[in-house]
Amino acid sequence: MSTFIQRYTARERSNHWIVAIAFILAALSGLALFHPAFFFLVNLFGGGPWARILHPFIGVVMFLFFIAMAVRFWGHNRITPADRQWMKRIGDVVCNRDQGLPEVGKYNAGQKVLFWTMVVSIPVLLLSGIVIWQPWFAPFFPIGLMRLAVVVHALVAWILTLGIVVHIYAAIWVRGTVRAMTRGTVSEAWAKHHHRAWYRQMTGK
Repeated sequence: MSTFIQRYTARERSNHWIVAIAFILAALSGLALFHPAFFFLVNLFGGGPWARILHPFIGVVMFLFFIAMAVRFWGHNRITPADRQWMKRIGDVVCNRDQGLPEVGKYNAGQKVLFWTMVVSIPVLLLSGIVIWQPWFAPFFPIGLMRLAVVVHALVAWILTLGIVVHIYAAIWVRGTVRAMTRGTVSEAWAKHHHRAWYRQMTGK
């Protein structure tokens, strides 16, 4: 019979899912406003005007809850020499060749890269979004800055979306990972295989 280790508390999981849902809603409404080919997505928000109105508010919610999550997980996401070695052997990781790989803590280097990508990109999205937020803030900025903000906002949004897509794929690909964010626990076998250093820390084994 499998034994389980707690990986996330209920509060941590709630925080994660609020950020995740806000990101999905912001991405869908943003796509709807980004290109006519995606305009049909406005129907999810009650039409074009409501998509435009709700998009920035959803972004603010995502930012606030992400800040809470980032503060909580900051210490676990520091890049270490072991992480750099792990990244150099990413081919072995993808092919499930684990022999000789450095032991992984609570998060592997790929997860840490996504974390820091979010730490940089989400505030940039907020700041660039404020510059183009009609009708509240945009009138206070020069047109040149607004045009630059539109480009930065779209580019960073695409980078973040790509990172999140990879994150979702990896969570599904590595069996047992989704359980951590739905039930809060992982099996000892999963922890020992994928995050051995964290497993030792949690169990003393």
